[in-house]
Amino acid sequence: MVFTFFKSKRLKLIFIIYWILLLYICAALVWWFIALNQQNSAMANYKKMELKADQSNYLQQIQQIENIETRKKGQYIGEGFIFFLLIIAGAVFIFRAVKKQLKAGQQQQNFMMAITHELKTPIAITKLNLETLQKHTLEIAQQKKLIHNTIQEANRLNNLCNNLLLSSQLDAGGYTISKEKILFTELVQNCITDFSNRFNQRKINSQIQAGIFVFGDFLLLQMAINNLIDNALKYSGKEGEVKIILYNTLTKTVLQIIDEGKGIANADKEKIFNKFYRVQNNGGQLAKGTGLGLYLTKKIIEQHKGYIYMTQNATQGSTFTVELNIIA
Repeated sequence: MVFTFFKSKRLKLIFIIYWILLLYICAALVWWFIALNQQNSAMANYKKMELKADQSNYLQQIQQIENIETRKKGQYIGEGFIFFLLIIAGAVFIFRAVKKQLKAGQQQQNFMMAITHELKTPIAITKLNLETLQKHTLEIAQQKKLIHNTIQEANRLNNLCNNLLLSSQLDAGGYTISKEKILFTELVQNCITDFSNRFNQRKINSQIQAGIFVFGDFLLLQMAINNLIDNALKYSGKEGEVKIILYNTLTKTVLQIIDEGKGIANADKEKIFNKFYRVQNNGGQLAKGTGLGLYLTKKIIEQHKGYIYMTQNATQGSTFTVELNIIA
């Protein structure tokens, strides 16, 4: 906490110095313009004093000197304005770049904290369950429950590792997407069945149209669906229902995952698909997770030439809609 405060104070000091230097540069530019303009006027007056009033072309020479003075003044104004624009543009560019870099650094720091928590929790639970099985003689029902919980945590670790690996590969362009004809109906139904078995106390209802096919990468689409269902279960609460609808329109294959959570604030709606972004709960704390699930899901859907968006439900909760190209 002390380190974070110190870092914040240091950044504030850096930004203060930055703006002071910027103001100094602008003030120096204005000062040089005033100085050059005064020098220009002084030189013009000096040349006028050197002229003799009895010369035949006296008025013409006066006019010529004034024209030169006006032209140089315009030159100083033009050059000063260009320099001013360049300084401001450069300052804004640097400020935004530094601010973006600091924001990315903060997001990565939050991500490292989140990933540490997400890794330690299933590892600790798995270790505790295995030690309990090792040290105690339990009834068959208790053993099955502990083994079931351990498998759930192992699956959670596996999904987390898959998200991390895939995120790195997609960002680096190192993942080659395969295109094959997939029975999307079966894929979605299998994902629902898997979550229903893992979270048998939760309400997961579905309306799945039969015989829907899509072209795409089986593993990537499976991961996208799993991320959306996991996200819906996470934010719906223990008593909330999750509804999954799959159907074809005339032109699109549509998948909807509907939850009964508290919804998403307007300020978060445009950011929920950003990498590492996590919404805040009512207490102002960041939600659990790594902030990769929705980011990866959007990347996967876009790789399949599809579209994903979120809408607020009329009563409560959110609906995530995925649209893919239809296969007749």
